[in-house]
Amino acid sequence: MRSLTPFLALALTIPLRAQEPVTLLAGRMLDGRGGQQKNVTIVVDGERILRVEPGRPDRRPTYDLVPYTVMPGLIDAHSHVIWYINRKRRLHTADDGDTPAQAALSAAANACATLRAGFTTIQSIGSPEDKDLKDWIEHEGLPGPRLLTSLEPITDTSLTPEQLRAEVRRRAEAGADVIKIFASKSIRDGGAQTLSEAQLHAACDEAKAQGLRSVVHAHSAESMRATTLAGCSQIEHGVFASPEVLRLMAERGTYFDPQCALVFRNYLDNRAKFEGIGNYNEAGFAAMERAIPLAVGVIRTAIGTPGLKLVYGTDAVAGAHGRNAEDLVCRVRQAGQKAMDAIVSATSLNAKALGLGDKLGAIAPGLQADVIAVAGNPLDDIAAMQRVVFVMKAGRVYWHGN
Repeated sequence: MRSLTPFLALALTIPLRAQEPVTLLAGRMLDGRGGQQKNVTIVVDGERILRVEPGRPDRRPTYDLVPYTVMPGLIDAHSHVIWYINRKRRLHTADDGDTPAQAALSAAANACATLRAGFTTIQSIGSPEDKDLKDWIEHEGLPGPRLLTSLEPITDTSLTPEQLRAEVRRRAEAGADVIKIFASKSIRDGGAQTLSEAQLHAACDEAKAQGLRSVVHAHSAESMRATTLAGCSQIEHGVFASPEVLRLMAERGTYFDPQCALVFRNYLDNRAKFEGIGNYNEAGFAAMERAIPLAVGVIRTAIGTPGLKLVYGTDAVAGAHGRNAEDLVCRVRQAGQKAMDAIVSATSLNAKALGLGDKLGAIAPGLQADVIAVAGNPLDDIAAMQRVVFVMKAGRVYWHGN
C-alpha cells in the first residue's frame, strides 16, 4: 500500500467549499451511464456538479486532467471496511490483544486506502462498528468513502418470522441503512440454504416497511430462489447460481452482486493470516480454490441473462482494502464483460441499487461531485482502473498525484 501521508495532507488542506466554482478539464470523460465525451469541462460548485460543457473553460482550469480518463467515483456494494490484519500479521479478532484505538486506526486506514483507490461510496455490510466510522467520515473530517452500513447481520436460523421482523426493526432503530441477511452457509461450509422462504419474506417485507433495502447472502441456487420469491432487494455471492434462478431474478428485478476473484484470491494469498480462525481451515481454503472458476462462470452466465441487474461488490475483507478495482479487471478479462458495462455496474447501476441514483453514480448536473481520474483508457485496458490519479468526493479533492 502506498503511503497515505500525502493523501491525508491534501485532504486536510483543501477547503470544504471553494469560494468560486472549480473546473475540471477532461481529455476523456465516461459519464457513468454508458456515454463518453472528449475534451469537456466539468464545473463543480460546492458539493455538486453545476454543469458539463464541451471545450475548455474561459480561464485556466482548476485541475487539468486532459491526459487521463475522468469518470464518476466508484461504488463498492459489498465491503467489510473494519476488517484488518493486525501487527502480528493475523486477522484481527476480538481476543487478539489489539486495543479499541488500534482497531479504530486500522479501520480508518482501510477507509483511506479505499477512497484513494477511487471508491467514493461503499456499502459495508456486517459490522456494528461501521456506524462510528461512518459518523467520523461524515461529520469529523476523516478521509474515507461515503459509507452505508447494515450494522450486525441477521444470522440466527432459529428465529420465527415474527422474531425476524423484530430483529429488522431493531436494526432500523439503531440506524442501519440496509438490512443484511444470511440465507445460506458460507462457501467454506458448502453454501447450503439456511432460511426458509417464509423467514426471508418476513425479514425482507419488514425491511421494506421500514424504508430499507435488504441484501441477502446466498450461495446455493435454492437459497437464491427462495430469496428472490421472498421479494428481497439484492443477492450477494451466488457461486452456485443456475441459469434458471438468474432468469427468475431478472423477471423479479432482483439485483445480483457476485464476486469475481478478489475475495477468494485475497484469502488464498494471505492464507497464513487467516488459517485456524473459525472455518478458515483446510476444507475452507479448498472450497475457495474451487469457487474461483465457478464464480467467473456465474458472472459470464449473468452477463448473458437478459434484463438481469448485475451490480458490483467485491466483499473486500482484511488485506483487500484499496484493491477494490481488481474485480473489474477480472470481470472484463476473465468473465468477458464489456469494460463500459463493468464501469456502469460500479457507478450508476450501483447508485440505483443503493437507492442513491438521484444523487450519485454519474457525471451530470445536480449530482454529487464524486469524480475520479485514471491513467489510461479503461475501455482499451481495464487495468487502468487500478491507476487512480485524482479523487474528488462531494466537491473536495482528496488525491491528485500519480
